Amino acid sequence: MIIQFLVAMVATAAFSVLYSVPRKNILPGAVAGGVGWIIYFTLEKAGADTIVYAFTSAFFLGVISRICAVLFKTPVTLYLLPGIFPIVPGTGIYYTAYYFFMNDMASFAKNATETTKIALAISFGIIFALSIPHGVFSLLSKLKKD
Repeated sequence: MIIQFLVAMVATAAFSVLYSVPRKNILPGAVAGGVGWIIYFTLEKAGADTIVYAFTSAFFLGVISRICAVLFKTPVTLYLLPGIFPIVPGTGIYYTAYYFFMNDMASFAKNATETTKIALAISFGIIFALSIPHGVFSLLSKLKKD
C-alpha cells in the first residue's frame, strides 16, 4: 500500500510539473493525489461499486485540494487537476476507443458505459467537494494564524 501511495505521489508530482505548478505547491498536491489514489484503491479492493470508489476518492481529493488552497492561499486547481491524474480511467478510455475503431461494438458499449460511469462519478465527487461553503475552509486559515 505504501508503494501504491508513493507511485501515485510521483505521478501527481510529474503531472504538476507539466502543469507548471510552483515548486512549493508540488508536494502538497502530490500528497493529495496519493491520498485520492489510496482511497480509490482501498475501496476498489474492498469490493465497493465502481461509482462509490470513484465518487468517494474524488470527493476527498476535492476536500484536500480545498484545504491546501486555503492553507497556502493558492487556487484549488493547483492541487485538484494534477491530483485527479491517478484516478482518471485512462485504460477505460483507451479500450473504448480501441474497440470502436476495431468495430467491436459490444465491447465498445461495455467499456464506454463503465468509463462514463467512472468519469461522471469523479465529476460529481469534485462538484460536491467544491460546493461545500467556503466558510468551512476559512476556519482553517483562522486556526493557522493562531
